[in-house]
Amino acid sequence: MKIVVVGGSGLIGKRLVNRLRELGHETVAASPSLGINAMTGEGLAEALRGAEIVVDVANSPSFADDDVLEFFGTTTRNLLAAEVEAGVKHHVALSVVGTDGLLQSGYFRAKMAQEELIQASAVPYTIVRATQFFDFAEGIAYTATEGDTVRLPSAWVQPIASDDVAAALADYTLDAPVNGIVELAGPDKLPLDEFVRQSLKAKQDQRQVVGDTDARYFGTELQEHSLVPAGDHPRIAPTRLADWLTASVSEAGGEVK
Repeated sequence: MKIVVVGGSGLIGKRLVNRLRELGHETVAASPSLGINAMTGEGLAEALRGAEIVVDVANSPSFADDDVLEFFGTTTRNLLAAEVEAGVKHHVALSVVGTDGLLQSGYFRAKMAQEELIQASAVPYTIVRATQFFDFAEGIAYTATEGDTVRLPSAWVQPIASDDVAAALADYTLDAPVNGIVELAGPDKLPLDEFVRQSLKAKQDQRQVVGDTDARYFGTELQEHSLVPAGDHPRIAPTRLADWLTASVSEAGGEVK
């Protein structure tokens, strides 16, 4: 089976491409760096020729409101049109848990627009909403840092390992389209500030993480359950945060403190 992974050179894309190839599928990694550009359409028709499934895990290179809306809108429209032309039978897209409740953010408005385009298309689909990746803790801290202090709300999160996201996406890709939204989360439910606190401590980052009810998450006000699955039956991944931190620090040549 031929599968095209858009964003195939990124964090999740590389892992997904490798998994699908190990399972014996002809898998095309599509990204501008590889000569296939969903934004401009370059190489898209040729890449999709003979493909049965397209998985979109691409992310915008800019998070500015106008840029991110243009990116997800243009790439999704281009992909869906090319998929109809090529006879693609399943469109899988990676989205974010809580998207429809975080529309104060330009990024989440863009993800919502992407989801709506997919839902309105004639191509059968599965939208996979995942929680925050373990890898993103430092990025979250960066946006919330004032001097040596990181101020974050204490809303609940269930962060997830990128390997687990790729594994789940591989399963959803090879299953029948659900023509709806599925949710994916990690096994540990903890406050956002505690997630970042543990992650920075493991890497010996001396910044102090403070829980602050007035703090924002990428400029957006959070409710207690904004970042955790809303449905009754999310898929729960196996990798625990503590185990991932131990492994990632060990790979970097350090040790968890």
